[in-house]
Amino acid sequence: MGGCAAFSFSVATVRRARDPIPAPNSHLRIPKMSLVRLIGAEARHLAKRSYSSAAPTTKLFIDGKFVESKTNEWIDVHDPATNQVVTRVPKATQAEMQTALESNKKAFRSWSNQSILTRQQVMFKLQALIKENMGELAKNITKEQGKTLADAEGDVLRGLQVVEHCCSIPSLQMGETVANVAKDMDTYSLVLPLGVTAGVAPFNFPAMIPLWMFPVAITTGNTMLLKPSERVPGATMLLMELLNEAGCPPGVVNVIHGQHDAVNFICDAPEIKAVSFVGSDQAGKYIYERAGKNGKRVQSNMGAKNHGIILGDANKENTLNQLAGAAFGAAGQRCMALSTAVFVGDAQAWIPDLVERAQKLKVNAGHVPGTDVGPVISAASRQRINDLIESGVKEGAKLILDGRKITVPGYEDGYFVGPTILSDVTPSMKCYTEEIFGPVLVILKADTLDDAIGIVNANPYGNGTAVFTTNGAAARKFVNEIDAGQVGVNVPIPVPLPMFSFTGTRGSFRGDHHFYGKQGIKFYTQTKTVTQLWRETDVTHTQAAVAMPTMK
Repeated sequence: MGGCAAFSFSVATVRRARDPIPAPNSHLRIPKMSLVRLIGAEARHLAKRSYSSAAPTTKLFIDGKFVESKTNEWIDVHDPATNQVVTRVPKATQAEMQTALESNKKAFRSWSNQSILTRQQVMFKLQALIKENMGELAKNITKEQGKTLADAEGDVLRGLQVVEHCCSIPSLQMGETVANVAKDMDTYSLVLPLGVTAGVAPFNFPAMIPLWMFPVAITTGNTMLLKPSERVPGATMLLMELLNEAGCPPGVVNVIHGQHDAVNFICDAPEIKAVSFVGSDQAGKYIYERAGKNGKRVQSNMGAKNHGIILGDANKENTLNQLAGAAFGAAGQRCMALSTAVFVGDAQAWIPDLVERAQKLKVNAGHVPGTDVGPVISAASRQRINDLIESGVKEGAKLILDGRKITVPGYEDGYFVGPTILSDVTPSMKCYTEEIFGPVLVILKADTLDDAIGIVNANPYGNGTAVFTTNGAAARKFVNEIDAGQVGVNVPIPVPLPMFSFTGTRGSFRGDHHFYGKQGIKFYTQTKTVTQLWRETDVTHTQAAVAMPTMK
């Protein structure tokens, strides 16, 4: 599902997407009310929160403040389009992580006792601020992650929708009541927060995944220790600026950075009651097992191999356009990318037309207008993608479109892979069994719909799948028989909106409750059930006494 640059994450010094030096007039669009408060405050704190031009660094966010780490270990973040270092991310020290956790613990005592309307108001303000600053968030994502600006705005929008759903928290966090379960006895339930929670986010959705996590956690009354991917820290840090502006109290959300030590700290700290994770299989299984052994709740979204089934009666033009977009958009670095196509019967004749569409996609740096496919996240990722393509060729697949040798003028040092298609793939090939996580589509062929369903259900992953058809009976059969958590009918990437939940299954998910929606609320809360007895006979006065008191 993913792995894990801006220069200054302060409001006043966010750089434009491709500026080599800080842009002095590049500001986040802050509402007038916020500007009044920020003019003086930003001047006072700019030196503390901005980055040195000589050695730009990302800061920690602890107790409502941006804090320079005292670590000796740093991770370079590269712009995937240029290979230039855009910031350095600290591996937080044990003392810094402990300080952040103590801040979360302290904040929980007061935050959990705030009225639900107070927490709701923070979400109202946060969603407005995100809307106003979507462009700057998108530029930062493109700078660090490489995706196109249009796709980066979609990244922010899908996270924003979770924030908007959290604005309904007064009805989402309601308990239940039954009166008179016995004579004079009532039972009711309370939906309460857990305490300190934690989130570990991946590189492929720098805004959306953190926004799947901390808004749901804190709106239900918890606090959160958040670790964004060390490859794309900027969006999270910008969101912390906005969270401060929304009036969220210090310590409710703290941000640490790092790799293995930070993950182990989150898994082991007894004060942390629940862990949300999105990322690779290896990391997801590790976190689920280690945190689970320590008695924590875990929701772990992991790898995927999403199949699109194309039937011969489908709308050809629409289907091929959707396949190309779902397979190669975001350079294939989506947990719901349609990375596998199964052409059934007569639809196999459409494969050359799909190749033609893929060839027309524009590969370039994400900020360049008209770009369809940006770079992948790193040189190591590019090499892994190329190796998996080569393994398919060696095992007998036909390489009908090869994007490995692509060169982008002006960005020769970038991590680019062009749209690539492997045909005649079989389920035993490595390019099929492993998640490639790049702009690569593998094509399998099937004689019947039953055969195609069998292929999908035999795959260990169950994140999502889609069928393309104009036959309602065929679509209904597919929906009923397919073993995947999210199913699209003529919809290539069927990610539910936040009134539902993200419901990947089988090898794509470990845990009991999924992300956002009703299941997300359940993950971050616990139920207390109260049974109370108040005997009617214990009532001492049924009406007011108005007669003159007398001595008897």
